[in-house]
Amino acid sequence: MTTRRKFLTQAGMLSAGLMIAPNLLLANKDRIVGLQMYSLRDQLPKDPKGVIAKIAAAGYREVETFGYSKQGGFWGLDAKAFSDVLKANGLKTPSGHFGMDEFLLQGKTTELENNIAAANATGMSYIVIPSVNGEALKSADSFKKIAEKMNKAAEICGKAGLKLGYHNHNFEWKPVDGTTFYDTILKETDAKLVHMEMDIFWVVRAGQDPVKLFKQHPGRFALCHIKDRDKKQTDLNTEIGKGSIDFKTIMMHAKEAGLKHFIVEQENFTNIDPYVSIAESAAYVKNVLHV
Repeated sequence: MTTRRKFLTQAGMLSAGLMIAPNLLLANKDRIVGLQMYSLRDQLPKDPKGVIAKIAAAGYREVETFGYSKQGGFWGLDAKAFSDVLKANGLKTPSGHFGMDEFLLQGKTTELENNIAAANATGMSYIVIPSVNGEALKSADSFKKIAEKMNKAAEICGKAGLKLGYHNHNFEWKPVDGTTFYDTILKETDAKLVHMEMDIFWVVRAGQDPVKLFKQHPGRFALCHIKDRDKKQTDLNTEIGKGSIDFKTIMMHAKEAGLKHFIVEQENFTNIDPYVSIAESAAYVKNVLHV
């Protein structure tokens, strides 16, 4: 039986240990880290259920989808079946990348309505625009028109209980008519309606500073892609923590940015099994970045 004196002694040792290593509690805390499923785009069509199980085994509790269509669903699974597989593996999907060019460029609502139905069926909170067809981004006026469509799409999503997000690459910072598409989105869209998903790799590759953007637009970034940059082949990715991006500094500003969802993505793998890779990245984000 533990005596009061023994208990106090042990408690004192624990307190002393935490003073020496204050990050121990953080390192052991069960954090929610997501994976953008595009990382495993080569594996998913062959065995979506098996891949989902392996994602959970790698340490993830959330996934972000891509590539949905009403005809093909999520890799052959309709929205309900896909949701059931996620639940069976202890996973949730707070967001998905959905094609939006039909609405943004043509004003047609069918695709958007299908996306909303799928998002609600799977319990998502965010419909994220993964990109915009670059052919439509030729002038500052075209930037504004698309930003206006984003506001309208966000209003439609809002009526369905969803939020709209925008995911960047690097082309958004190409100067056109004295401005950029990214600056236009931030200026012309309603901050309460259109949420930004910062892909940190692409921000850095565009020569921009993630922390500076967080400071300039506090609270605007609800989601982020944590994607590292290979030190030698800078157009390629690598496991989080092995590359050149200073995620430790960037993540110190997560609260200021408004970040709620931290999503690992790796678009290419070099001499490493993809499942080993995503497990390494999950462990680093949980135990080192403390998001």
